[in-house]
Amino acid sequence: MILDSSRWTATLAGRRVLITGAARGIGAALAVRLHERGARVALAGLEPDLLTAVAAECGSAPWWTCDVTDRGRVEEVANLAVQELGGLDVVVANAGVAAQMPIIGGDPSVLEQSLRVNVLGVYNTLRAAGPRISHERGYALAVASLAAAVHAPLLGAYSASKAAVEAMGNTLRAELRPWGAKAGVAYFAELDTDMTRRGFDTEAASAMTNSGRASSLISAVTPLKVGIDALEQGIARRSKRVVAPWWVGGVLPVRMFAQPVVDRTVQRGLRQILEIARKEQVELTTPQPDSHR
Repeated sequence: MILDSSRWTATLAGRRVLITGAARGIGAALAVRLHERGARVALAGLEPDLLTAVAAECGSAPWWTCDVTDRGRVEEVANLAVQELGGLDVVVANAGVAAQMPIIGGDPSVLEQSLRVNVLGVYNTLRAAGPRISHERGYALAVASLAAAVHAPLLGAYSASKAAVEAMGNTLRAELRPWGAKAGVAYFAELDTDMTRRGFDTEAASAMTNSGRASSLISAVTPLKVGIDALEQGIARRSKRVVAPWWVGGVLPVRMFAQPVVDRTVQRGLRQILEIARKEQVELTTPQPDSHR
């Protein structure tokens, strides 16, 4: 798909946007892209040095350190963003973490922290920004994943958390409608970010990707630009769904049929892969405050 940037520039110019998880990866690249299109962005994240660099690329955009699991801090940042931007039109609840975790024998703290960041963090963000974007131009985007719809081994914690993000985004869409605002959910396969690279940088993930047919399913990585193009268009249109790459949009409606295919495809060598994962010590893809991971 060729993106008509001039069309979206006109649509996005002047939009006031708050992005969480903006220090790196999707959040950072999206902030820069929206700034280039004339939007006014505000950034929230965990790493001040990285946020400073991203803000500089966005015309000295305002930024704040923010642990999205801290409800009070998220509320404070939403208020500050409104003050700095003179209001709010768009919130992108993007902050998230991942780590492999077998259901049996895996580290329970991976699930606990995934739920705190990916579910409660998204909830805190949407809750805080929701009143500010409840107007005719308002839009909230919850960043989920293809993993919300189709589930693979080792990704039980991540899939469960992103399925909850999907549910919240869909619910919020209905709840915003009386005010004329809209909400969307973003579904990505693996995009080329440092989060993806760290997630795959484990012995179990390497064994999975080298296990034959599973390699094409698990390890295929799409350039980050493809995801940012989709986000730009989705925000401009206030879309219900944002997908990247394009084929993800075809999987979502047939998820009940896709899941059995995935289940069969990943079976080769899976017993050994799970044994590796149960013994392996892994880190969350983004270090968290007060976290021992």
